[in-house]
Amino acid sequence: MVVKREGRRTVVEAARKRIINAFSNGKKVYVSFSGGKDSLCLLDMILKLASQGEIDPSLIIVEFIDEEAIFECVEKTVHDWRKKTLLAGGRFNWFCLEVKHFSCFNHLEQDETFICWDSAQKDRWIRAPPPFAIREHPRLKKRQNTYQEFLMKHNADGICVTGVRMAESVQRSKYMAYSFSSKSGLARGNMVWPIYDWKDIDVWRYLYEEHIEIPDIYLYLYQTGSRLNELRVSQFFSVDTAKSLVKMNEYYPDLMDRIIKREPNAYLAALYWDSEMFRRSTRKRSAAEEEKDYKAETFKLLNNPRNHFLTKTAMEGAQRMIQFLIKYGPIIEPKEYQAVYNCLAGGDPKQRALRGLITNINCRYSKANKGERKHGK
Repeated sequence: MVVKREGRRTVVEAARKRIINAFSNGKKVYVSFSGGKDSLCLLDMILKLASQGEIDPSLIIVEFIDEEAIFECVEKTVHDWRKKTLLAGGRFNWFCLEVKHFSCFNHLEQDETFICWDSAQKDRWIRAPPPFAIREHPRLKKRQNTYQEFLMKHNADGICVTGVRMAESVQRSKYMAYSFSSKSGLARGNMVWPIYDWKDIDVWRYLYEEHIEIPDIYLYLYQTGSRLNELRVSQFFSVDTAKSLVKMNEYYPDLMDRIIKREPNAYLAALYWDSEMFRRSTRKRSAAEEEKDYKAETFKLLNNPRNHFLTKTAMEGAQRMIQFLIKYGPIIEPKEYQAVYNCLAGGDPKQRALRGLITNINCRYSKANKGERKHGK
């Protein structure tokens, strides 16, 4: 099994203990499931603990937010694990709701919003929802709430268990390390992260040793040159997945046709996948473009925001960035201005890039102060 240890436990043993602790309260436990590699590990451990009598299966409520624009192999995986959950005695909520998303293809439009399962565009849906899907909910503000906002309200009466890991990104690692404290432990509100300390190798080894079938999309991405730490699958119109859609034509011949029917601007992926629109910075792009003064380019955008940020979301992002620069400007390093510029040019509707910048700066500043105090400065 996994050899990395937390104290005297392997990471798997430690994760199982955290899961048992989460279920020991007797409350409902909402388990976030996406069909991706991390959530597969998490749900597999939960169902095996239930079969061993370590936790009460009647408390398990698995939640899958179906974002419509997902790969067929991911849908098949979710179907399989729904059956396993129901057979184990748990519940499985498959939500197909009209929630608000953001499409990275709509930078040139006045509205960046993408509505999943848009009832006004049924003839353009990428795929049909399963017959058992939950289509309505009284706690949802249709077409206004994101799925995160909906789940925050829906899951307030229980404990939420997710497969979030520190190793998914440098920003997430620093954020979680920065926010953890001995007083609050590994939980935030009603959130629990059982596999927060797993590395990528721990995930892949667990899947291999437990003989867990993964969605084919991971194999396809790897075959097209994606590195192991870049194998992340999400909704088609997020910036993480959009840039790989062109490469998937070989494996899903009709995929782009269905996507463009639903989101006409998706053709931009074929033209600009290696550009600032998708926050790319390959050697090929670097060689083709002149070296930029990213600090000057950033202030050029922000000096006249109404001319450069044409949507409500983009304008809100620019205002947040102005506030960020007012607060952190004196300690931002020149190399960090490229991240600031890419954040503005590529969009940051979920504020992930901004949170990463803030965390990086706070950690660097804290480390520098600690070093100065150590040397008596």
